[in-house]
Amino acid sequence: MRYLALIYGDETVPMTKEDADKMLPAYEQFGKDATEAGVIRGGDALQPTTTATTVQVRGGKTTTTDGPFAETKEQLGGYYELDCKDLDEAILWASKIPGAASGRVEVRPIMEFS
Repeated sequence: MRYLALIYGDETVPMTKEDADKMLPAYEQFGKDATEAGVIRGGDALQPTTTATTVQVRGGKTTTTDGPFAETKEQLGGYYELDCKDLDEAILWASKIPGAASGRVEVRPIMEFS
C-alpha cells in the first residue's frame, strides 16, 4: 500500500550550519536505506511558504493569494511516497525521517482508484 509521509517543521527557526551538517547526511542516509529496502517511491523538499500561491475557485472565478492558506506554527517542508505492506511499516519508516526528530511527520494512505 502506498503512503505519503508529510514532513512538517517550523521554517521560521533558522537552521545553524551545525544543524545542516547533521541533517543533510541524515536525509541522504534515510534515502539510501529506504531505497535499498524498496519502500521509497519518490520524495522532495519544498521551497519555503513565502514562495507558495494558494488557488481558489468560487462561483467559477479563480483567485490567488500569496503564501499558504492557513497560519500555522509548522509548515509542510517536504514529503516521501512510501510503498509499505501496512500502516505499521509506514510508521516505522516515517520515524526514521530526520525531520521527525525536530518537527513531525504525518503519514497518510494514498487512495487507490484503479
